[in-house]
Amino acid sequence: MFKFKLVTLSLALAAALSGCQSIREGQGPVEAKIIAFNDFHGNLKSPGTVSVPDPADPSKVAKVPAGGSEAMATWINMLRAKNPNHVVVSAGDLIGASPLLSSLFHDEPTIESMNLMGLDFIAVGNHEFDEGKDELLRMQNGGCHAEDGCRSGVNFEGAKFKYLAANVVDTATSKTLLPAYQIKQFNGIPVAFIGMTLKDTPTVVTPSGVTGLDFRDEAETVNKLIPELKSQGVEAVVVLIHEGGLQAGSYNDCKGISGPIVDIVNRFDKAVDIVVSGHTHQAYNCNINGKLVTSAMSYGRLLTEIDIKLDPRTRDIIESKAANLVVKTDVAMDAKQTALIDRVSKLVKPLEERPVGRATAMLDIESNADGESPLGDVIADAQLEATKDAKLGGAQIAFMNPGGVRAPITPDASGTVSFGKLYASQPFGNNLVTMTLKGSEVKELLEQQWKGGNQAKPKVLQVSKGFSYTWDASKPLGERVIAASMKLNGVAIDPAAAYRITVNSFLSTGGDNFTVLNQGTNRLGGMIDLDALEAYFKAHVPVAPGAQDRIKRVN
Repeated sequence: MFKFKLVTLSLALAAALSGCQSIREGQGPVEAKIIAFNDFHGNLKSPGTVSVPDPADPSKVAKVPAGGSEAMATWINMLRAKNPNHVVVSAGDLIGASPLLSSLFHDEPTIESMNLMGLDFIAVGNHEFDEGKDELLRMQNGGCHAEDGCRSGVNFEGAKFKYLAANVVDTATSKTLLPAYQIKQFNGIPVAFIGMTLKDTPTVVTPSGVTGLDFRDEAETVNKLIPELKSQGVEAVVVLIHEGGLQAGSYNDCKGISGPIVDIVNRFDKAVDIVVSGHTHQAYNCNINGKLVTSAMSYGRLLTEIDIKLDPRTRDIIESKAANLVVKTDVAMDAKQTALIDRVSKLVKPLEERPVGRATAMLDIESNADGESPLGDVIADAQLEATKDAKLGGAQIAFMNPGGVRAPITPDASGTVSFGKLYASQPFGNNLVTMTLKGSEVKELLEQQWKGGNQAKPKVLQVSKGFSYTWDASKPLGERVIAASMKLNGVAIDPAAAYRITVNSFLSTGGDNFTVLNQGTNRLGGMIDLDALEAYFKAHVPVAPGAQDRIKRVN
């Protein structure tokens, strides 16, 4: 018996050593390719252009048509062809705040598109929770919508790729809502992909949609997983995180990178090699604390090509480099994506093309230096008009969160605006809520644009006609709004007086960190925000961009 054990052990040891030797005697480091993107938001069709340095004069900017799943699939296939060792990943917000082509069908077409495209892993983003956790699980597992069924006429099979949610814990089970990570083998070397969303997700989605879920600290979550991964022989770690930063350069630069991603990456365990990020809709290619950190803008206009080399002996990443690539549309379109878009377009076309009004020019979502945008003004005006009647709330001021203004409204050549354009700008289907706030609470609402959870990325609320104020950027947080400048129809706001204000249902429960709205009293629900906008366009023919003179910044 002893002899048999000894022989068996010797054979096993020889086999193990032989395996190690065969890896070492290969062709050196194992090369692999990671293809990444983020914040697709259901943009099956190209959303337009991306600004790039002009090849003829790098000091100038050129706009290049980009994006759309047809071109994106072609580009991904071209990148795959470069290396048989590849994986396609995303840093979240694949769905939610989507154009009508996808959102009318609760984003099922986008999931189908990514199945065809061969997406492997994706981190959940905050917009994956727009319709709540049960709908997110339906996206993963399939089945028809609880209320609307399968609108597209085909049974929805769910995602063939894996959603990852390492820092989202179901409090009822103490388990993650979805898998924390997946491991991909490249020539026998394991690489872990950890996926998660920003811990502040509950502040940027409707609270009822995330009831019973605990969103945990991003860095702490990753660091706790490292020993578990190492016990499985994993040394190479890639984090897919729906949180990001801002930088001042072009799409492959890292000039003055700032924002939450910097602190998070600095707190990651040294075992983390690469971070694929998102959420801020920015593009960057950075090295933060020795880790490659990337982001590919939004809407499928960029892809990040990450090339890595793995040491067969240590099983770790010994070299990595990245490049953000413009998904130019001057390529052969992917036939399967075209067929999907054509099928869905036929169903949505009559609704999408229905005329709803006219506009004299594009209503842009880009804010001026004061924080005010042309479309933001129009939406705030529409919400005020929909709730100013005493029976409908008696509103005096309307406030609109900038993150809810999703796309510019561009009329066609004749000046006509279609329903599809309105929908793209207001896709969430929030109800309007009118409530009473004291003048002092209105000031606090405005101060919350820059403090608390909004300090890293300020959110300047869009305001309705008749209300105006001035803010001083040089003042401390909580003291930026000049109280005497706050006026309603030319009359100073009285801190002790009551005012009826309208916001959407997302804001009304403290969304986007505007917690003072939880103190609002005498609440009255109203129509859907999109319906209010359509009614405004029908009542004002044509709609024209305003002067953007309601908010004034000094210093």
